[in-house]
Amino acid sequence: MLIGSQTWEFSSKPAIIGSSAVVGPDEGKGPLAADFDYVFDNLELGETTWEKAERKLLEHAGSIAIMQAGISKEQLQYFVGGDLMNQIISASFAARTFGAPYLGVFGACSTSMESLALASLMVDSGNAGYVLAGTASHNCTVEKQFRYPTEYGSQKPPTAQYTVTGSGCAVVSAKGSGPRVTHATIGKIQDLGISDPFNMGAAMAPAAADTIVAHFRDTGKTPQDYDLIVTGDLAAVGLPIVKDILKQDGTFMDQTDFQDCGLMIYDRGKQPYVFAGGSGCGCSAVVTYGHILKRIQKGDLNRVLIVATGALLSPLSYQQGESIPCIAHAVAIEKEGL
Repeated sequence: MLIGSQTWEFSSKPAIIGSSAVVGPDEGKGPLAADFDYVFDNLELGETTWEKAERKLLEHAGSIAIMQAGISKEQLQYFVGGDLMNQIISASFAARTFGAPYLGVFGACSTSMESLALASLMVDSGNAGYVLAGTASHNCTVEKQFRYPTEYGSQKPPTAQYTVTGSGCAVVSAKGSGPRVTHATIGKIQDLGISDPFNMGAAMAPAAADTIVAHFRDTGKTPQDYDLIVTGDLAAVGLPIVKDILKQDGTFMDQTDFQDCGLMIYDRGKQPYVFAGGSGCGCSAVVTYGHILKRIQKGDLNRVLIVATGALLSPLSYQQGESIPCIAHAVAIEKEGL
């Protein structure tokens, strides 16, 4: 049901009955390593190209999520997914493996929550029983497409972020046990004229703030209604900016645990090559489906709000001198039984 102007309230509270987060070696060296279902020890994953390796990440995460849900691949009714590659080839090619009816979506790094929101809507409306939502990114594919190939060894500014190699997937169901999806706030495009692909945090911060404000306005909730609010992924540059924007709007996050997936996934002190922090479709996906859902299941968290952000540029738009339109989608998840 639509409440306010941008938020869906899911009266049936669809359950996340299975989830998975698989990552690459750098993510496996970070502080959240113990919460991931599988850590690959190399970037190739036994494949001949980075792009094939990215697809393998998504196939692996999806298979684990389906297994954890206790269903067969044949019972899966839809797959909603996307990624950062041209024509979202990682998700589309992985859809061949899953064999379910497929909806490909592109929200850049916000794809994790875009896919979860749509999967929850399908289940809540009674149009599906089991839906797989997921996304993936690979450091070498994204750097090559949007910035410079890894082999080039280009210098990067401190504002740069490090694309996460990883995939996160969740099976959403009308029945079964698991964390519940209660709301989804769909964001509006925000573009403040930033065109630097090495400064994504600053570009995406206004979109995160706009969606957070919309969520509180539509639902009547406050920051204190959530045990954790996390953006993904603004990193060290964007998170302070979004806090300032919200404060100017009269939304104070001081008494709320307000974090960012791009800062949670790496130890910037021990991993200085990540610069401002993590980014990519896989960043908020693996932090949510690995770390955060496990905290909910353990009882450490009752209610969380995940605000996934995306920079909707392409190599073509960048080459033509366009600024970067950005988006943020928020999904509220709560512990079962609340």
